[in-house]
Amino acid sequence: MYKKFQISKSPQMNLVWGFFLYTILGWWLLSIPLFHKQDISFIDNLFISTSAISTTGLVTISVYDSYTFFGQFIVLVLIQLGGIGYMTLTTYYILFTTKKLTHWHSKIMVAEFTLPSSIRINDFIKSVVVFTIVMELLGAVGFYFAYVQEGMGNTQAIWFAVFHSVSSFCTAGFALFNTGFEGFQGNIWINVIVSILAISGSLGFIVITDLWYRFAGKSKEISFTTRIIVLGFIILLSFGTLIVYSTETLVHNNPDVALMTSFFQAMTAMTTVGFNTISTGELSLPILLFVIFLMYIGASPSGTAGGMKITTLTAMFAVLKSRLFGQKKITFMNRLIPFERIYVSTSTFMLYTSLIFLTTFLLTYSEHFPFEHILFEVASALGTVGLSTGITGELTLVGKLLIIMLMFIGRVGVLTFGFALLKRRFNSEMPLMQDDLAV
Repeated sequence: MYKKFQISKSPQMNLVWGFFLYTILGWWLLSIPLFHKQDISFIDNLFISTSAISTTGLVTISVYDSYTFFGQFIVLVLIQLGGIGYMTLTTYYILFTTKKLTHWHSKIMVAEFTLPSSIRINDFIKSVVVFTIVMELLGAVGFYFAYVQEGMGNTQAIWFAVFHSVSSFCTAGFALFNTGFEGFQGNIWINVIVSILAISGSLGFIVITDLWYRFAGKSKEISFTTRIIVLGFIILLSFGTLIVYSTETLVHNNPDVALMTSFFQAMTAMTTVGFNTISTGELSLPILLFVIFLMYIGASPSGTAGGMKITTLTAMFAVLKSRLFGQKKITFMNRLIPFERIYVSTSTFMLYTSLIFLTTFLLTYSEHFPFEHILFEVASALGTVGLSTGITGELTLVGKLLIIMLMFIGRVGVLTFGFALLKRRFNSEMPLMQDDLAV
């Protein structure tokens, strides 16, 4: 009966339903008193479950102080499931055992991961699982030695290393330290490990698969999508680091690592990893607004990062450029962008921006925090970032429910959620042009 229910629904509805079931299951497991160190309300358990499955990292309570090891392990499993996707592990198992995908599984995966036509779904799934395992193992090893050098005991170092490696690669932003990574602002190795893992995950599995194709000789050149993602990421990250370094006086409190701190702050917002080495609530207003912009954009599609995506920004920029220059065709870097992609990008932009405005408007009624803090919290939730100015734990019940809704929508995608809500069947099998821009 459940299988018939799945098949009867659109791919988008299947994605929403799948993530919803994972969230409810996580909520139920986290509500078991055996996994608690202290009393936890039902709304806080739901908040943590949604935040973990959406790889956001916003928390209303301390994960380390509130949950036992088994509770923390449940959070870790939810992060992993949310990071690599609803159907990825199941689909990989089917590929490993049968060497082929069913038509239904293919439709779900294409709906969850927007791919350029040059990448096959089978190769993509394999690269997602293999790359995730390799990076998280390497990250755990790196974290372990870094924590041991900081004086942490072996048992605790192993668990903290595994947890933070998965959280970093999945850009989840969950930390077992109550102040994030503020205590490691000057630790070069931990800053480097977090940055490598977060950038690797946020650049997206499209880039990894495409690079693998190129070096394995399966393609002669890197796809247009990959070039757009990498170029846009480098430009925005470099610009973000420069802005924070030149404007924010807080990072210069420790002049020896000011540049590294500036880079980390820009990186954590753009990759939506959500870790911080300085107190976000103490940032100046100009930098808070700029960080909101970086969280709003996000990184790559088909990766672990959230946000509106670089490719959507690129498509919007191409529309603006073509309009200003009076061009009939919409191009970027001498490549024609099909109208199908423009429609998707425009819809994403409008829905994403509307959700931020509407939720911010509603929260100004239910909460009594400064406007910029509310806007920051909303952008962080919808972008699945996890950075906060410190107001998350003090939200009202209405505020928490609104943020829970935003985190969930941010994970499944605003357009996917819209299709599912309106019960429309998106033609996920629409052929894409070679070197088409995956948005």
